[in-house]
Amino acid sequence: MSSRRNFIQKTAMGLAGSAVLPLLGKSAAAVAPEASAALPITVGIAGFTFAKFDVDQSIAMMKRIGVTNLSVKDIHLPLNSSDEKINAVIGKLRGAGINVYTVGVIYMRTKEAVDQAFQYARKVGVNMIVGVPSYDVLDYAEAQVKAYDIRLAIHNHGPEDKLYPGPKDVYDRIKDRDPRVGLCIDIGHAMRAGSPPEKAIRDFKDRLFDLHIKDVSQAVKEGKAIEIGRGVIDFPAVIKSLRKIKFNGVCSIEFEKDMTDPLPGIAESIGFFKGVARGGE
Repeated sequence: MSSRRNFIQKTAMGLAGSAVLPLLGKSAAAVAPEASAALPITVGIAGFTFAKFDVDQSIAMMKRIGVTNLSVKDIHLPLNSSDEKINAVIGKLRGAGINVYTVGVIYMRTKEAVDQAFQYARKVGVNMIVGVPSYDVLDYAEAQVKAYDIRLAIHNHGPEDKLYPGPKDVYDRIKDRDPRVGLCIDIGHAMRAGSPPEKAIRDFKDRLFDLHIKDVSQAVKEGKAIEIGRGVIDFPAVIKSLRKIKFNGVCSIEFEKDMTDPLPGIAESIGFFKGVARGGE
């Protein structure tokens, strides 16, 4: 605990201010350029973080924390949205300076669901889907990856998930497939499934497309989501692995604690994550 306090005193008061100071009245524009210039690791937000909020509220929170990359979740833009709805929501996000870089997590249990996901991604205008295809549609999903030239990053969901508990469970099923089929490693779920994320990042680097970043209270099934830096994940080791493999994707914070009032926890988490990243430069 004392080491964490020391870290926060030395780094979070400086760099974490890029996330926390907007809460005190500074504009995101005043802090985001400095943070991005100092931080080669790209930070984003996974849309599920804002599950209890609408698009306008989500935009407002992203502005306050100074993060501009978003993985859109179907909570905010349903898969069956009309072209007009998609254009309106994506236009609003882009107008606010937000880069919609992927969509998901999207579950694909049938061929029809796979078709819908790829048509949706094309209409949104992204080149990647974070998804969970069932085993029996993996061949079909790979065919759609080829047809649409849209990458598929399969997401692991921890010990409860019968399909993809950990990153290796994904990798073993896609390692010989089209190179546009890869992984979105959720590091919190990976940790709960017994897979230290810093090792998984290195082991599966050739197929690592995306990351969902969270911390957990314990490295067991019962581990709970918690603010980044307060749990058991070794974030300096995670950052070291990302730098070692020269990861050029997005590290999207997915905050799942206090989801009705997430902003303080999101700000703390992003501040800590950026602080660790800057400390490793």
